[in-house]
Amino acid sequence: MDKWSKAALAVVAVVAAAPLLAQAQADLTQLDRDMAGPKSKVLVLGTMHLSGMPAGFKPAALDSVIDRLAAYRPDIITIEQEPGEDCDLAARHPAKYGPDWCPSTKAAQEATGLDIPAALAEVDRTLKSWPAQPAPAQRRRLAAAFLAANEPASAQVQWLQLAPAERREGDGLNAKLVERLGKLMQRKNEDNLIAAPLAARLGHQRVYAVDNHTGDRIDVRDIKAFVKSIEAVWASGNAEMKAMQQREGELAQADDLVPLYRYINAPDSMRIYAESNVLPMMRARSAEGYPQIWVGGWEVRNLRMVANIRETFRERPGARVLSIVGASHKPWFDAWLGQLQGVEIVDAAEVLK
Repeated sequence: MDKWSKAALAVVAVVAAAPLLAQAQADLTQLDRDMAGPKSKVLVLGTMHLSGMPAGFKPAALDSVIDRLAAYRPDIITIEQEPGEDCDLAARHPAKYGPDWCPSTKAAQEATGLDIPAALAEVDRTLKSWPAQPAPAQRRRLAAAFLAANEPASAQVQWLQLAPAERREGDGLNAKLVERLGKLMQRKNEDNLIAAPLAARLGHQRVYAVDNHTGDRIDVRDIKAFVKSIEAVWASGNAEMKAMQQREGELAQADDLVPLYRYINAPDSMRIYAESNVLPMMRARSAEGYPQIWVGGWEVRNLRMVANIRETFRERPGARVLSIVGASHKPWFDAWLGQLQGVEIVDAAEVLK
């Protein structure tokens, strides 16, 4: 039997088995085919972490990126930061998560009298009765509550919507908190240079922190050996990833970063990010299975982040969502969010063109 005959038989075997496979598992992606009303649209914007941008980087280089995102008109914007609720959880379990899981909210608690749970409750109450035209005092108080809730990017959203003369102490903001808000405005971070300014421009009252590291605590006997094993896999190198990072570095020097974001979010870049994160780990030999354990932790983190994003628009069918996240997460976000009911993934290339 020649190789072509063998190939034909293989195809026949696969086709014959297809009905059995179809019977074995339901196609969950088609359950919303008769959905009443519009689907929610989710745009996942992969980004470089702007803290690593070249020394000459100017925030104005992001203006065209923000213009395109504003034209998409998201109703909800999510960011890659820990929610205040997770920060409170970690603080209550220091033996598991460590003592410095999130930045301290001590200064905001002293100024407002609110710990994280109380601050989150105040934010929720406030936004449920938020007026169409809030007074400056209301914005200052909400900014203070967001800081106490460990949601600084949302505090910045309020701060940006105040006239410069109203960005002052009062209504829960003392000198320390005003200083912190001023520093947030200058911070080289995608939350502070893209998400918060975009949210303020669109008249949103907050952004949603959806990161999750609660699954990152790897429970192994020898954590140093685990880290050494993972670092060895990364050090083995990946030519495609190195070439892509070099190109990203070149594009990051430009006065307009739209080409950089187009490059980062291109399908081939997403393939390289996905394969570089997982393939070397899955192929690495380890008596303890450390590289494969790392992949499990990576998947737990992404699954919980996707669930957090879904929660932001659970009560808002048909919402337009923008999720701004480190580019290495985007392949997982697109794949898993795209499997959810009533959800349509927006092509980033269309938004960035």
